[in-house]
Amino acid sequence: MATGTEPHTGSGGVRTGTRAAITAPHLRTDRWWLAPAATAAGLLAFIVYSTWRAFADTHYYSAPYVSPFYSPCLAERCQTMHAGPNAALFGSWWIISPAIIILIFPLGFRLTCYYYRKAYYRAFWLSPPACAVAEPHRAYTGETRLPLILQNLHRYFFYAALLVAGVLTYDTVLAFRDTHYRWGHMGLGTLVFLLNIALIWAYTLSCHSCRHIVGGRIKHFSRHPVRYRVWGFISRLNAHHALLAWASLVSVALADFYVFLLASGAFSDPRFF
Repeated sequence: MATGTEPHTGSGGVRTGTRAAITAPHLRTDRWWLAPAATAAGLLAFIVYSTWRAFADTHYYSAPYVSPFYSPCLAERCQTMHAGPNAALFGSWWIISPAIIILIFPLGFRLTCYYYRKAYYRAFWLSPPACAVAEPHRAYTGETRLPLILQNLHRYFFYAALLVAGVLTYDTVLAFRDTHYRWGHMGLGTLVFLLNIALIWAYTLSCHSCRHIVGGRIKHFSRHPVRYRVWGFISRLNAHHALLAWASLVSVALADFYVFLLASGAFSDPRFF
């Protein structure tokens, strides 16, 4: 790599006199832009779909299934769900979709997630777009100012995400009923919900904050054998955090779309028993 002592013509960022005097924007010859472009496309597709469904305020319940976008449903205007996760905590004054009440918590958890930060920083902000590719920004302040300083709330959103995952687990248990709320039945939707909750829990528990809470402050693992085993399990999950982030994003959208199809009358839920 050629270097030089001549000052760069740029006025900030990587174009400063203290950096290598390379005139090319980067020296990579591979298709480095494919990864950030694919990431941007995937995240944008989910943003468009989830925004539509969150504000639709319809077709989110088909007994015994409730969309994960609307659970728990906390507005008075929610559809009645027999023994379902609904409570009229927000009265008639709440006139927009009840999904907005609850989605802020899983959304905040994912927005502040370490993996998702990397994903949308690179895909949308080009900060940086890829390894060994210069970013276009003239200055770097990290996560020390608004709005990025709010990323430090991730550990608190983790606790909220645990509560949401608990509610979705309850929804999955209720999915072992038929349309008349009788227990001991299983449909295709039950499998969709089982897959979704398994991925939701795997993604949530593989979180870096969870790993730190379990064992990050322990100085002697030998004195805490149970926590050490849990920490080891979470560490193995953490190695697949990026994959679980995408898989759970797809599964939660799939579960919502399946409920939408049932509630809109597109087809009936196939029952196994």
